[in-house]
Amino acid sequence: MLIKNVSVLLGKELDFVPKTDIKIQDSRFKQIKSSIGTNTKDEFFDCEGLLLIPGFVNCHTHIGDSIGKDVVLNSSVDKRIHPVSGVKPLILKNTEKNHLASFMKYSCQSMINKGITTFVDFREGGFEGVLLLKQILSKLQIRGIILGRLEFYQGTSEIKKNKPMPKTKMNELVELLKKCDGIGVSGANENSLSVLNYYSSTPKLRAIHSSETKQSVSKSKKITGISETTRALTMKPHFLVHMTHASLNDLRSASKKTSGIVICPRANAALAEGIPDIELMKKVGCTIGLGTDNVMINSPDMFREMDYLWKVTMGIHKKRIEPKEILKMATVNGGKILNKDIGVIEIGKLADGIFINKHALDLEPMHNIHASIVHRASESNIRAVMIGGKIVHGKI
Repeated sequence: MLIKNVSVLLGKELDFVPKTDIKIQDSRFKQIKSSIGTNTKDEFFDCEGLLLIPGFVNCHTHIGDSIGKDVVLNSSVDKRIHPVSGVKPLILKNTEKNHLASFMKYSCQSMINKGITTFVDFREGGFEGVLLLKQILSKLQIRGIILGRLEFYQGTSEIKKNKPMPKTKMNELVELLKKCDGIGVSGANENSLSVLNYYSSTPKLRAIHSSETKQSVSKSKKITGISETTRALTMKPHFLVHMTHASLNDLRSASKKTSGIVICPRANAALAEGIPDIELMKKVGCTIGLGTDNVMINSPDMFREMDYLWKVTMGIHKKRIEPKEILKMATVNGGKILNKDIGVIEIGKLADGIFINKHALDLEPMHNIHASIVHRASESNIRAVMIGGKIVHGKI
């Protein structure tokens, strides 16, 4: 594929290039320069008037709960989504698999339409839950990274006694990891240090929720005398999710011991749990990615996530944040945290991207490209979405 005369946000710093040509070969960006000659073998597109930005990397989702949109709105976090006692696991348990699959498929298609080219799902339901999502993804072109989860949660007594993982669950974990990309653990407060340490030896991607609520932070201290994040880091996670109420020391540890933190500001706000302090996270050197979290709480929309984060953070701290930094959280940083060739338009990376209509009524004139994308652009401004060099939505 040869793309001519396109504007682009190029490289890890999302530098704006007003006009260039891009050649795509074997699903990757092959050449990017001002003029590339054509030949009869090339599929040719003149993209005058379009802006190509990296495909969004949604680093944290739970699409299994697509079936429960906006249920129990006024309940606490635990009553809504706790993996044992919440309404969510009850809904998932009592929903027929084909019905659940339909709504999960709708959520995947919604993400494609909104420019999300890769998503990371913390997949509930154990082995069967992973297989269900793999079946759905086999019929779609979005790139899904599945972090499976054992249906295994320990209580306070077991955590205090530091009970290990039973042998039967160890065997289940081996089989689970054969079918997915890694593990996505619910949190340190449902696992002893012995279990978290066992998870640390698994060979694939590891991630865990941490310090999402004030209650979870205080619970860890009360039960173990150790901070929730310190305990979560025992798992040697590649990244942590939320960290909304993490302390300065927690964030410093995370910056040294993980690839980054994935924040979900709209979900935290919808659950009345506050907003993550991205200024403090940046100050201590954390790489920050964005996720839209539970579909039962939020639409999987990175445009809305960026817009909300940018404005609410400035509203709270009364300090300007460069919109480019927010856009990097939705693209470049996701690829960095996951250690994948995604989220960046540069030679050798996977050819994922979103073609934005620069002349859309809500965008023109685009005096600040990054600001326009972060707080003005929406699904309606997308002309086409490309994953691995193939147009999977719209047309150019």
